[in-house]
Amino acid sequence: MKNPTRPVFPGAFRQHITLPADLFDIFCLTVLLSTGLLASPGTRAQSDNLPRTAYGYPDLQGTYTFRTITPLERPPELAGKAVLTPEEAEEWAAYENRRQNRDLIIDSVGGAGYPPGVISYNEFWYERGDDTVADLRTSMIYDPPNGRLPPMNDAGRARSARINEMRRLSAGPEARTLNDRCVMNARTGPPMVSGSYNNNMQLVQTRDHVMILSEMIHHARIIPFADEHSDKPSKWEGDSIAHWEGDTLVIDTRDYYYWYGWRNTSPAMHVVERFTRVDKNTLDNDFTVEDPETWDRSWSARLPMRRIDDPIYEYACHEGNHGLTGILAGWRRYDVLGLNEDGTPIAAVGSDDEE
Repeated sequence: MKNPTRPVFPGAFRQHITLPADLFDIFCLTVLLSTGLLASPGTRAQSDNLPRTAYGYPDLQGTYTFRTITPLERPPELAGKAVLTPEEAEEWAAYENRRQNRDLIIDSVGGAGYPPGVISYNEFWYERGDDTVADLRTSMIYDPPNGRLPPMNDAGRARSARINEMRRLSAGPEARTLNDRCVMNARTGPPMVSGSYNNNMQLVQTRDHVMILSEMIHHARIIPFADEHSDKPSKWEGDSIAHWEGDTLVIDTRDYYYWYGWRNTSPAMHVVERFTRVDKNTLDNDFTVEDPETWDRSWSARLPMRRIDDPIYEYACHEGNHGLTGILAGWRRYDVLGLNEDGTPIAAVGSDDEE
């Protein structure tokens, strides 16, 4: 009986190789290993030992956090550096944790955008994480190689300018962000990215569907395993369908509803998410985004998701969203008083503006 782990090649292939028999066998085994045609025992065992559902697919279910201080885009001060050394990562983490600590910020220094988050919340309310991703990358984005989003094209810049002016004037609730309106958030996805708080999600599988519940704004994506997208009306979060590629769960999303959605992207955005189990406590979320109405090329990022024991808590945004009322009431008051957004008087129309 032949050893089942020893490769056997047809004579037609062997006769073109002029090597002694023992060296030929080594050569053939090397070819198989290098091309992936023969998996090592360790690789086979890892795949065979994956926890699986009753339907035979990898069991990815659980509650995960994706909080990290590694940013989506590579900071300018780290330009040209894709990965940190352990010493640099420790220094970077200390710097970021100090910079973003809300208890150490003076309100007069800046508004809600400095650093990212809500200036009126103290440090207790934040769960942005306190460390970089395990492989010490300087950004979640790995393509383009500079770790930055591609530059916006003309269509993207025009839409962004229109959105910014609409928000500046705050003419009505539709003029505010989807986050202000408790509709969606960048952490809701797709794609999901780490932010200041509520960086948690729960994944549930059935035979026909996968469900991803985002803690941010308490949003559930119920995704069918299907070959074609639905022809039903578009959704805020787009139309998602799922399939398996080996042991990787692939979720394809397109047909977004609103003319500005995830980070002001257009309805033409297309996102492909790939969830792969790295070990018993970690999922790798590798996603690619393309939107011809925003960028001229696609971009890709990777974000680890670590299992946690905590449940997903309700994010009761709609019931307690007094902030939106306050924003609009404040703007209407400024309108009545003839003030700009910064509280300065609106300049009267002078003779220079008249024909």
